[in-house]
Amino acid sequence: MVRMAKICVTGASGKAGRVVARELREHGHEVIATDLVVVAEDRGEVVQADLTDYGQTVDVLHGVDAVVHLANIPAPGLQTAAYTLTANTTMNSHVFLAAAQLKLRRVVWASSETTLGLPFDVPPRYAPVDEDHYPYPTTTYALSKVASETLAGHIAQWSGIPFVGLRFSNIFAPEDYRHVPGMWDDPYARKWNLWGYVDVRDVAQSCRLALDAPIEGSAAFIIAAADTIMNRPSAQLLHEVFPDVKLTRDVGEFGTLLAIDRAREVLGYRPAHSWRDELG
Repeated sequence: MVRMAKICVTGASGKAGRVVARELREHGHEVIATDLVVVAEDRGEVVQADLTDYGQTVDVLHGVDAVVHLANIPAPGLQTAAYTLTANTTMNSHVFLAAAQLKLRRVVWASSETTLGLPFDVPPRYAPVDEDHYPYPTTTYALSKVASETLAGHIAQWSGIPFVGLRFSNIFAPEDYRHVPGMWDDPYARKWNLWGYVDVRDVAQSCRLALDAPIEGSAAFIIAAADTIMNRPSAQLLHEVFPDVKLTRDVGEFGTLLAIDRAREVLGYRPAHSWRDELG
């Protein structure tokens, strides 16, 4: 990826999309921002496009070098199960196929931690959970991401374009951290993702790094904070809530139980933000 590349960011009006677009601009890229709904404050800055329409998808990607594709129904339970599966896989397949048709240089896109088995009503096989725990979809939202990772793999092979899926943990903005102390009393309340989270600024970092990382074909990476959302030691939490789950290595006192080693090694990802810094 050359400097001053033209990058399309889909879902650019969302929590992550706004920060990703800003990050890319600050690092010298030209950004074409697009979203399904354009609010008044974004008029003139965000191009409206419905990615469930293939023609509109091709139009918005025409002339760009790469795409950071964040537009999807962002979580299970927001729409019906069937609609979530259909809408997400349609948007993703349209972006992937349009990228191949237009010969983009790279596709970076939002997969999800849910592909690893979330919510962990069935305990994970081991912790920290890494990329090898995939695939274990338990909702149609997670299934839409698993299906899309398969699509990405094949379209990358056909087209020769590198595809980078980022399995984001639960995204927090700085203003969200005021709610964190309320999560500490009940360790079971956030067992669903092993007490994981990721700062939106680190999401933006990972997207930027994924545009330049030395990747061929299709690859996917867990993107999480370096710590948990809890104020108790990680090993203690795991033993209390999931007593039969083996901790495969030392994670430090508060280390994440969603392994980010592969993202560190391949992308150069270094999470720089924590709720601990915000709350003191």
